[in-house]
Amino acid sequence: MIVVLRRNSPLSKREELILRLKALGITTHISQGEQNTVIGLVGDTSKVDPDDLMALPYVEKVQRVSEPFKLANRQFHTADTIVDISGVKIGGGSFTVIAGPCSVETEEQIVYTAKRVKAAGGKLLRGGAFKPRTSPYAFRGLKNEGIKLLEIAKKETGLPIVTELMSVEHLEFFDNVDVIQIGARNMQNFEMLTEIGKQKKPVLLKRGLANTIEEWLMSAEYIMASGNENVILCERGVRTFETALRNTYDLACIPFMQSLTHLPIIADPSHASGKSSLIPALSKATVAVGASGIMIEVHPTPEKALCDGAQSIDCDTFDRVMTDIKKYAEIEGKTV
Repeated sequence: MIVVLRRNSPLSKREELILRLKALGITTHISQGEQNTVIGLVGDTSKVDPDDLMALPYVEKVQRVSEPFKLANRQFHTADTIVDISGVKIGGGSFTVIAGPCSVETEEQIVYTAKRVKAAGGKLLRGGAFKPRTSPYAFRGLKNEGIKLLEIAKKETGLPIVTELMSVEHLEFFDNVDVIQIGARNMQNFEMLTEIGKQKKPVLLKRGLANTIEEWLMSAEYIMASGNENVILCERGVRTFETALRNTYDLACIPFMQSLTHLPIIADPSHASGKSSLIPALSKATVAVGASGIMIEVHPTPEKALCDGAQSIDCDTFDRVMTDIKKYAEIEGKTV
C-alpha cells in the first residue's frame, strides 16, 4: 500500500501518520518527490483502513500495490535510484561501463587489463576470483588470492572492483571489494541474499538462467528488506529453446522493468551471447534500450583465457567498442 501526501503537507503531520502506522506494526518508507511525498507501507496492511487515511486532510491518495515486490517497486519510490560506488554513479543520466576478465589469472593479466579498461573510459573493473563452473574439473578461480590481485589492480588504477560472491563464508575476504556480484546461479539463494542485505555495500544482482522478471525483482526485495537498498540489476540472458547462442539476450526487459522498478538496470552481453564477435553490436543496442550501464568481458589474450575466452574481447576491440558506446550514449543524452 502507498499513501500519497498532498503538496506542502506539514512535516509534523507526516511524522504523526508514521507513528500511527508504526503502532499497527507497519514499516514505512519515505520517497520525497518534487511534487508529492509518497509513504510506502510494508507489513500486514490488512490492518489499515484506506478510508480512514483518506479522511485525513493532508492525504491525497491511498493505493494498494498489487505486485509482491514492494521496496523495489517504482510506486514506492518514484525517482530513479542512483547507486554511488566510490564516486562512480550507476543510474540517473549516466551510462557506466564495467569491464575486465571473466577470471583473474595473474597479477600481470589483471593489472594490464585494468589499465586498458581505465584508459578507454571504463569506470569499474570486473574479475572473477571465486568461479561457479558447470564442470568440477574446470578452472574455478584463484579464490582469495584472486581478490588480492584485484586489490592490486585497484591500487594501480583507482578503479572500484566488482567480483562474485559464491558463499557467505567468503564475505571476510570482500572487505576491499566495492561491489558484490550475486551470479545467476545464486539469484534465488535467499539465505545469501538476506545476509548480503545486512551490509551496505552495493550489490550487483544478475538475473537467473530461467527466471521471470517478478522472481528477479523478488530477489532484489530480499536484499532490500534486510536493509540494503544499494541494488543494481543485471540482465545477462536467459535460457530458451534457442541453442545457436549461449543464451537469449532479453533487451526488451530493460525498458519494461524501468516502468516497474526504480533500481538501475545494466546488461551483460558477454554471458548473454557467448560470442565475442557480437559484443560490438550488442553494446550499442544496450545503450539504445536505455540501460544504465554494461558489463563486458575483456582479456589481453582471449585465446589463452582460462575461462570463457570465446565470449571475451581483446583490449583493442574494447577500445573500439568504447568509442561506439560514447557516441551512442551522447545520442541518448547520457554520459559515459
